[in-house]
Amino acid sequence: MPQTRPDRKLGPGHDEFWAWCSKGELRLQRCKSCGGLSWPVIDACEHCGSTELEWEQMSGLGKVVSWCTFEHDYYRGVLPIPYDTIMVELAEGPIFISNPSGFGREDITFEMPVKLAFVDCVDSAGQFSLPVFAKA
Repeated sequence: MPQTRPDRKLGPGHDEFWAWCSKGELRLQRCKSCGGLSWPVIDACEHCGSTELEWEQMSGLGKVVSWCTFEHDYYRGVLPIPYDTIMVELAEGPIFISNPSGFGREDITFEMPVKLAFVDCVDSAGQFSLPVFAKA
């Protein structure tokens, strides 16, 4: 059964990101002009301003560089509280904020290796695959 989650951001660029996730792939935008890799979704390269962007598959590997536990019900009952959030530095460089899968705050250590996983979720727009991270 899919987990209920807060609404995703949808629209140009974001729809492509979620389409790749539905195929089990984490892809981020790389600039064809300068090679810069960007996250979150952009319309133009944050490094050189080019609009020539392509979606590149990430390795799915990274390390935890920060984490926190939310104890306030920011989403009005959508997520059970408390819930953990991790900041992952992907092997390719960008920082990705996500949730831990199969471990919690008591297990997290700085620079702990993690790997990509996907969780079946649903929001007001329908079902989707959410990228999360498990222990590597």
